[in-house]
Amino acid sequence: MRVLQLGFQSETGKKRTLALKYVDQNLDAERVRAQMQTIADAQLFMRDNEQIYFKPISAKYVETNELPLF
Repeated sequence: MRVLQLGFQSETGKKRTLALKYVDQNLDAERVRAQMQTIADAQLFMRDNEQIYFKPISAKYVETNELPLF
């Protein structure tokens, strides 16, 4: 399964990750960056009066492969 991991910087400079499952597998960098900025501008995610997803810094697809032993 592929997961889209969005990396953000919080207001205090900490790295935060938002992982999204079941997303389009063919998104381009500009579209993802624009949507990440929309998330940051909306200021929806706060913890202790700190905006968690303040500045977009990275995005990547992460693929997990399971290898059953038995």
